[in-house]
Amino acid sequence: MDDDDFTDILASVREFVRTRVVPLEEQIEAADRIPDELIAESKQMGLFGLAIPEEYGGIGLDALQDVRLAMELGYTTPAYRSLFGTNNGIAGQVLVNYGTEEQKQQWLPRLASGEVIASFALTEDGAGSDPSGMRTAAVKDGDTYLITGSKRFITNAQLAQVLVVFARTNPNASGTKGISAFLVDTDSPGLTIGPHDKKMGQEGAWTSELFFDDVVVGTDRLIGGKEEVGFHAAMASLAKGRLHISAICVGQAQRILDESVRHAATATQGGKPIGTFQLIQGMIGESYAELRAARALALEAAHEFRDGTDRKLGPSASKLFASEMLGRVADRGVQIHGGMGYMRTVPVERFYRAARLFRIYEGTSEVQKLVLARQLLKAEGL
Repeated sequence: MDDDDFTDILASVREFVRTRVVPLEEQIEAADRIPDELIAESKQMGLFGLAIPEEYGGIGLDALQDVRLAMELGYTTPAYRSLFGTNNGIAGQVLVNYGTEEQKQQWLPRLASGEVIASFALTEDGAGSDPSGMRTAAVKDGDTYLITGSKRFITNAQLAQVLVVFARTNPNASGTKGISAFLVDTDSPGLTIGPHDKKMGQEGAWTSELFFDDVVVGTDRLIGGKEEVGFHAAMASLAKGRLHISAICVGQAQRILDESVRHAATATQGGKPIGTFQLIQGMIGESYAELRAARALALEAAHEFRDGTDRKLGPSASKLFASEMLGRVADRGVQIHGGMGYMRTVPVERFYRAARLFRIYEGTSEVQKLVLARQLLKAEGL
């Protein structure tokens, strides 16, 4: 996509987020759902296909454009981005990068339009950030596979029509070997989708458990048309997803900082705006500096991802720093608001709860540190 078209999209999304979504944040939290009219408008704007190639009906943003747009989407409740995040991100990218041409033609245009919502079913109890402990199995039976096992914390599962399911097709393999990926319809016999979880925050973003009891899928649903591409497909999708999440964290931190500065300029203590107090100023200044650093890191990592010069270190470093930065900025935001920062009607309270999850999903902070260290040591022959 050329720069002029992207500039128009960026401006439209920025305006939409701030004038349509932000005013509905309390409603979204109270109802624990995104309003239907907001979903319809998002489909009309093409948001379900932001990162899906144009030849398959999407907008076709590159990695840098995706990061810049994610910073705008991050300015509001993260539940809104989650609505179409799986189509563009971890689920959709598996198809974009690893699907057969027939699979791409069948699914990507429907993902891009929002006709179909896809979920990424990787995480299991005991196999979260590290999928090597995966126990879900897919056993070949003629021209079909029988999938048995369970998944948890699966975003949009209750809304989805199709799941990208990772399962071990080679029972003798261990670790990251023998993992394949399948497209599974959510109405398949033997598949049970649990109720959506009650979480600390991020109301409106639904996650659920999945249970597979000899779910039958045809060989045409094996992503890529061959076994054992699942682990590589998952890791490639997660790498780009980590870059996207780091940009969402930047948007979240910008919103918290804006709310904090506004509060500091208007709230008074002893007849003076609290923004005149040096300790308040110190928290604002520190948050701003960290926010600038996270934004610069995300943009640099996105440049390198787009150019193909680094698709491992940059995303992990950016996700690690930005998610940890967000936690600190959110904590300061509550502190700046004082007692009001602990009230459910105040935006920084919601963002404080929402911020905690960013250090966990798409690979925990601890996992990002391991990814970074192992890549660096690998270059020295370890």
